[in-house]
Amino acid sequence: MSPLVLLHGWALTPAVWASFAHALPATLEVRTPALPGHALAPAVAPVLTAWTDALLPQLPGEAVVCGWSLGALVALDLAARYPERVTRLILIGGTPRFVSTAACDGGEAWQHGLDAKVAQDFITRFGHDPAATMQRFIALQALGDGRRRSVTTSLAAASSDTGPEHAGALAAGLQVLTTTDLRPAIAHIAQPTLLLHGEGDALMPVAAAQWLAEHLQDARLVQFAGCGHAPFLSQPAECAAAIGHFTLD
Repeated sequence: MSPLVLLHGWALTPAVWASFAHALPATLEVRTPALPGHALAPAVAPVLTAWTDALLPQLPGEAVVCGWSLGALVALDLAARYPERVTRLILIGGTPRFVSTAACDGGEAWQHGLDAKVAQDFITRFGHDPAATMQRFIALQALGDGRRRSVTTSLAAASSDTGPEHAGALAAGLQVLTTTDLRPAIAHIAQPTLLLHGEGDALMPVAAAQWLAEHLQDARLVQFAGCGHAPFLSQPAECAAAIGHFTLD
C-alpha cells in the first residue's frame, strides 16, 4: 500500500494535519512534509515547478498524494510531471487556477477563482502587514463554514511565522498561488482522483472542483454541506472516511 502524503496550504505548516491524521485509517502510513519556505523547509524560486522539484526528494518512491489549497496545485503538478511517483491523487479545496481571469492573449477566461483585484490586494497588504494579512486569509478560509470558530482556531494555531525572516518566503508562496495556471495539464493527468470540497467555500468556489471533475480523466467529487475551505477540519470524520475508502479501494 502506498503511503499517504498530505500537503498543506499557503502560510500554514504540517501541524494543520495533526488532528485530522488521527481520524484516518490506522493502516495508512501518513507523511506530512512542509512546502518550501514553510516551517523549516528552505525557500525556493516563486514558481510552482521549483516548489514541486524541491519537494520531490522528501516523497516516497510511490505515494497517494493529497494536497489542500496551494498544496493541491503542488499535487496536481506532481501528478502531471512525475506520474510514476503518484499512484492516486486527492485534492481538498483544489483548483487548477486560484485567481479568476478574463479571456486574453488567446487564453480562456476562468471565472471559478478568487477575484483578481482581491488577490492583488492580498499581495499588496502582505507586503505592508504580513500578520494582519494572514489573519484575513484565515478568516476567508473559515467563511461559509458551520464550524467557523473552531476552524479559525485550528488554522491560526498551525499558521506560519510571519516575522521578517519568513515574510519573503511566504510572499513567494503567495506569488505561486496567484500566478499558477494548470488548466493545460489537467487533461493529461490519468491517476484516479478524489476531489473533496466544501459547498460553502468562499475562497475557492466549488465550481472549480466541478470543473476538475469534468476535465480530469478519472475523478469523482464529494461535496460537503456546511463546510468552507477546510472540510478536513470542519468534518474530519467524513473526510477521513472518504479518503479511506478511496485509498483502500
